[in-house]
Amino acid sequence: MDTGGGRAYDVAVVGGGAAGLAGALTLARARRTVAVLDAGSPRNAPAEHLHGYLGRDGAAPAELLATGRAEAAAYGAEIRSAAAGTVLAADRAAEGGFVLRCADGSSVRAGRLLLATGLADGLPDVPGLRERWGRDVLHCPYCHGWEVRDRPIAVLGGHPLAVHQAQVWRNWSDRVTLLAHTRRPGAQERELLAALAVSVVEGEVTGLTVGAGGLTGVALRGGRSVECRALVVAPRFSARAGVARSLGLPVTGVERDGVRIGTCLEADPATGATALRGVWAAGNVTSPTDQLAAAAAAGVRAAVAISAELIEETTRQALDVHRARQAPGAQ
Repeated sequence: MDTGGGRAYDVAVVGGGAAGLAGALTLARARRTVAVLDAGSPRNAPAEHLHGYLGRDGAAPAELLATGRAEAAAYGAEIRSAAAGTVLAADRAAEGGFVLRCADGSSVRAGRLLLATGLADGLPDVPGLRERWGRDVLHCPYCHGWEVRDRPIAVLGGHPLAVHQAQVWRNWSDRVTLLAHTRRPGAQERELLAALAVSVVEGEVTGLTVGAGGLTGVALRGGRSVECRALVVAPRFSARAGVARSLGLPVTGVERDGVRIGTCLEADPATGATALRGVWAAGNVTSPTDQLAAAAAAGVRAAVAISAELIEETTRQALDVHRARQAPGAQ
């Protein structure tokens, strides 16, 4: 197995999204040797533009990541991508630190790990829905609400939080429809929707209708159709935690208003430290609902915590050497 020429990095960052690259940039500027292992499957790849990221609003997600890679590399971070950046598992090294095993057969050794592996969106099983995901099939109003403001918006029911989604999206349009789909709203929910002038349409959604300009509506069982220019869904957020599990770190459920919405890797919200010494985590793998800016900030916070620990380690080693030299009888 290729071990990268025997080189051991101070830190290996698993994941090349906003959290991972922000962490890598911070660590490289702190004069640490850093390897970024990027499998190349960012969560926001289907989206044409990113929003809410100060200074880069409207940029293409791929453009932001390319810029981030170039910035981190300019300070010495090594970027490994494709099979060389796809980490299959991680192990504790006998001499300390960690060994990451990659899909191309190579391995990477590092003293510390920053896991920024993100999450996968589990989407409702409706034909044609996944193909429109991130374009006009949406879930986050703060990411996409402005772009579909004042247009007819449908919220796909069948999920306990669908009524809440309709309530939130009503802020961006007065033409919001809740599609009951597989779960009819209760009396109190219907009262709330009526107060907000949100209409309820019964019937199971069987597909989407798409025109030259994008989504035009949804089809219901029985042949009826409902006009909409955006379809709001509730994905299930599943942490990409294969590397974490290989190290024995468990994932836990994430709830909102008593409803389980997915899984995450537990980490300290201030530092990103996990239950395993030497391993930190940041971004959507730990906080599924964070937007891009929050994920990047978490990567920076984790990087600062890692750097602080490395500085403390260097200081202890220097102090041990100093005391040995000052000991009676020392040469």
